[in-house]
Amino acid sequence: MITIDNLTIRLGGRPILEDASVAIPLGARVGLIGRNGAGKSTLMKALIGELEPDNGAIEMPRRARVGYVAQEAPSGPTTPFEAVLAGDAERAQLLEEAETCTDMERLGDVHERLLAIDAYAAPSRAAIILTGLGFDETMQAQPLDTFSGGWKMRVALGALLLSNPEILLLDEPSNHLDLEATLWLESFLKSYQGTLVVISHERDLLNNVVTAILHLQDGKLTLYPGAYDAFEKQRAERAAQLAAAKAAQDAQRARLEDYVARNSARASTAKQAQSRAKMLAKMQPIAALMEDPSLSFDFPSPDEMKPPLITLDLAAVGYGEEPILRRLNLRIDPDDRIALLGRNGNGKTTLARLLAAQLAPMEGEMHAARKMRVGYFTQYQVEELSRDGTPLDHMTRAMEGASPGAVRAQLGRFGFSGHRANARIGTLSGGERARLALALITRDAPHLLILDEPTNHLDVDAREALVQALNAYDGAVILISHDRHMVELTADRLVLVDDGTAQDYSGSIEDYIDFVLGRNQPKENGGGKAKKSKRTSAKDREAVRLARSSVTASEKAVARLQDRLTAIDAALADPDGQTDTSPADLMRERAGIAADLEDAELQWLDAQEQLEKVEG
Repeated sequence: MITIDNLTIRLGGRPILEDASVAIPLGARVGLIGRNGAGKSTLMKALIGELEPDNGAIEMPRRARVGYVAQEAPSGPTTPFEAVLAGDAERAQLLEEAETCTDMERLGDVHERLLAIDAYAAPSRAAIILTGLGFDETMQAQPLDTFSGGWKMRVALGALLLSNPEILLLDEPSNHLDLEATLWLESFLKSYQGTLVVISHERDLLNNVVTAILHLQDGKLTLYPGAYDAFEKQRAERAAQLAAAKAAQDAQRARLEDYVARNSARASTAKQAQSRAKMLAKMQPIAALMEDPSLSFDFPSPDEMKPPLITLDLAAVGYGEEPILRRLNLRIDPDDRIALLGRNGNGKTTLARLLAAQLAPMEGEMHAARKMRVGYFTQYQVEELSRDGTPLDHMTRAMEGASPGAVRAQLGRFGFSGHRANARIGTLSGGERARLALALITRDAPHLLILDEPTNHLDVDAREALVQALNAYDGAVILISHDRHMVELTADRLVLVDDGTAQDYSGSIEDYIDFVLGRNQPKENGGGKAKKSKRTSAKDREAVRLARSSVTASEKAVARLQDRLTAIDAALADPDGQTDTSPADLMRERAGIAADLEDAELQWLDAQEQLEKVEG
């Protein structure tokens, strides 16, 4: 068990954590959440011993290997493949010792340990991990110095995952990932067998991976059993100020209901409408969203403009003399809400820069409406804000000639009212700087808003506020985001950037996720795609029925055991709760349940494999 007892940490004289206590059971998968600046990363540094607390203590299991991604990205002539393999320090040390050891007894122990940690399969695992993180075979063999900082951080994450520590600590691991790599990481973490503590603002990751939520608020820690939606529901029940959040969610719900009503009958948008209907069914109460006025996002709506805003006719775009994208045929209208899909490196940002007129077409034609205004958001704008300046300084320069009242009004739309307008940029959180960048790019009420990963610095509540602001905005939106919750709630149209071009994707975001994860994919058969015969024999149908029944039974067994584990963890986390069972007995029961769960999960995997075989 990881025990945090009356922990107090002060930075610059300000208390970040104050008498915070919590017990995290071994094997738990915990999502650490809190508002930007609440102290999540500070707590993570204390857990790895990088930060000494002012008071209190942290007790970690003895001899447990703890894994954590350092902020410094790896670099040099080493390749990603070599760097990931080197991440398993014990394997590297044992292999070196095996080459030089002359003591036969010790050599036997070394080889026994190498077999125990599956050392000889490590190269295969490293390649699988790197592929999942977006590195193809060629990229795995290139020097690290040829990659950007974001790709280097992926290598650092891969090295950590290969080392397979007993306790895994992750600080916003999806920040440098695209949607495809985020889905792979989520799948990897779901199968991780150790104790996981992950700082994340990804609602889907928090719902699909973690078994408990550790909420850091006002310097205190509270452990909630269940995933994020369960936590949010509990928080909503306690919240005193739900009126503003309810009104905002009602508006969002109305927009989704309107979309479903208008598009369910149209074949071209029926899948999108079904996806929105599912989102309506799953929508959870939004708790305390608007308690903090600094969460404000309010995009000024533009004057009306006739369609189309932009048309691309067999256009090509790239850098230097070589196009990255070709045969681009796209039309963007004033009411479009488009999400660009595709792996990093496929050209999503290149297409965004073409639409923002930062790049000119190399071939074909591009026509943009006269007097169209474009607001283009990138992470570079956040990083380039002057740390010594203030929001008022930046907006005054950007709105040259505007009255002081107009300047302050635009800042107020994004939560920089009163003294916040004069705060030094260096003192603002990453989320606040992102809000300022959004305020700057929308100062002239753009007709088209292009957002390239706008959520990287935003916490969960801030992301919800951004979703609502985008839904209330009257202009067109083009969104690049690995946050599929945001894509589901804001995009009415999907465009897949792949294979050197960009085309409308006819399915829903759920269909695309299935495609990325290899679910429901047609099999290759010779030169064409094999389709299931419509005349499946009765024997085959019976085999499929039995296999599905086995999968369902296995899923129910896993869910039942997980529910019991959650209940035990809740009892352990609340020693004053209503239970007649002693903590020691609960721990013994938990160990038995955990073993049963491992067996049940293996049975589920076997059943799933059998189902895939009979479905062919």
